[in-house]
Amino acid sequence: MSSVLDRPSTAAAGPRPAPPRRRTRILALPEARWALAALVLFLAALPLHLLDASAWLWGPLFAAVYVTGGWEPGWEGLKALKDKTLDVDLLMVVAALGAAAIGQVLDGALLIVIFATSGALEAVATARTADSVRGLLDLAPETATRLADDGAEETVPAGSLAVGDVVLVRPGERIGADGRVLDGASDVDQATITGEPLPVAKQPGDEVFAGTLNGSGALRVKVERDPSESVIARIVAMVEEAAETKAPTQLFIEKIEQRYSLGMVAATLLIFLIPLLMGSDLRSTLLRAMTFMIVASPCAVVLATMPPLLSAMANAGRHGVLVKSAVVMERLGRIDAVALDKTGTLTEGTPRLTDLRPLDGSGLDEDGLLRLAAAAEHRSEHPLARAVVDAARARDLDLPAVSDFSSAPGTGVTATVDGRAVTVGSPARLLDDPAHPAAVLAAALEEEGRTAVVVTLDGRPAGVLGIADRLRPEAIAATRALAELTGRAPVLVTGDNPRAAARLAAEVGITDVRAGLLPQDKVAAVHELQNGGAKVLVVGDGVNDAPALAAAHTGIAMGRAGSDLALETADAVVVRDELATVPAVVNLSRRARSLVIQNLVVAGAFIAVLAVWDLAGTLPLPLGVAGHEGSTVLVGLNGLRLLADGAWRRAHPDVR
Repeated sequence: MSSVLDRPSTAAAGPRPAPPRRRTRILALPEARWALAALVLFLAALPLHLLDASAWLWGPLFAAVYVTGGWEPGWEGLKALKDKTLDVDLLMVVAALGAAAIGQVLDGALLIVIFATSGALEAVATARTADSVRGLLDLAPETATRLADDGAEETVPAGSLAVGDVVLVRPGERIGADGRVLDGASDVDQATITGEPLPVAKQPGDEVFAGTLNGSGALRVKVERDPSESVIARIVAMVEEAAETKAPTQLFIEKIEQRYSLGMVAATLLIFLIPLLMGSDLRSTLLRAMTFMIVASPCAVVLATMPPLLSAMANAGRHGVLVKSAVVMERLGRIDAVALDKTGTLTEGTPRLTDLRPLDGSGLDEDGLLRLAAAAEHRSEHPLARAVVDAARARDLDLPAVSDFSSAPGTGVTATVDGRAVTVGSPARLLDDPAHPAAVLAAALEEEGRTAVVVTLDGRPAGVLGIADRLRPEAIAATRALAELTGRAPVLVTGDNPRAAARLAAEVGITDVRAGLLPQDKVAAVHELQNGGAKVLVVGDGVNDAPALAAAHTGIAMGRAGSDLALETADAVVVRDELATVPAVVNLSRRARSLVIQNLVVAGAFIAVLAVWDLAGTLPLPLGVAGHEGSTVLVGLNGLRLLADGAWRRAHPDVR
């Protein structure tokens, strides 16, 4: 009677295709539809207004702009008033209506379009984050094969598995629940959970995680956690919790928004009511009050704040860093501690052949050893095999034909090459004598943080290969630059083993190493730094980094190979995986904040002069509008200085 472990499976040919992403369409969001309608109507009305067409032509179009773009922020502002909060969006709607009341219809409509578009972008960002969290659940399979006591198989929903159930995981399938291996051997790719760059050999007694991908062997797994308590489910919960509880960081000018807005509203009402009660005529009193509202509007200050941040965002985008909002750009300049992931962040995330050690007496040189190993590994899909084959191709070696190829999970591959039996695999499985020269070489390589692979020829060890994830060329310079910016060396937080983490940390100059971490452990490390008063920047790339990215003051994801969840959760994305751009964008953010302060001084001076003029004398409305708009143009031009490539070079002289 054959074992269920030996039965063929259609999944054995390879991993199942990933399920399609569930992504919210932009126009499915009401905020986006209303903002688009307002923009289209504004663009239709603008040429008619500029060409002095009849007001009967452009008037209804502008009115529709006010309705489509302004009703939602206005309604939200009214609901905020019910909670005794003065929403700046409501003030913008009021200011826009006030501008229209005194003939500045175009200015008011432009304000409406700007704020409607801003609200739509925020709604899109929120929806995409929710999509990515839901998409994470697709990592866990919908069904699992449960084994009864008599060995019968039953396909059940993975969510219905209970602690104590035994499930069969065939080759190429995703594991349906957290548990422990009872029988079988395989290599499991658990990068989504731990971030380890290489599959991990699993045998009876080893722990496995839901959502991780089984290799070429079959496993019987005993469920040890309820599906709702699995590591992958806890990642989802941590990301959602961080999104809900992380206090929304505002631009620092918004910290005084409530007081300023309340003061401006109160002043406007007094300027209107007191003269009116003293006998002034309605039109001149209303005109003075509306002029005051326009020149003292917080919109001018907010717009004075945005150009430097938006310019810095555009400059960073041209150099491969996507910063998702002006709030993030402002926040980046405040970080004073950095936590770096290892695999895919400081390293390239792809294993590379680093060492070729043929044994004395084998009759092989480096090329000969590599040629035999690559020929045997050529048919294997294991990442270590790909590293060996890629190294052979890089040396332009001709690989001979092979026969009798076989692969044993957790052991390695065997093939006949040039009439000789070649085996490539784990030292622990192929070497019995720890004093053998091959075992000594393998131990030395592993001590240096490499993965050792033994090559045997006709049953006798012929050499040892060393394989490791390669450090990014700019990692040392980037780590040093981040240390200079924050005044402290970064912290390394990784799910990889402590030995490999310590070796890499020594290369880049990091002394605080936290290895073997699961996603919740990374979050705990971030919270520990934050509890010490630090504003933490987390840089990572994987699903296992997403909770830490969400919990941090600011998160940056490596974009080229980053997981969807990490890219959506992070506040910024390094599109081309150039680690050196991380300190550059932090420094650029600090320069942008300096320009923001300059602009606020200029904008505040204009507001003060114009407001005093309106109160102490008679400020003509056109002059008030010109002064208000002129100050906005002035600070805008000042902020545009950060668009120049020279601003990027000054932000980080080492970045070319």
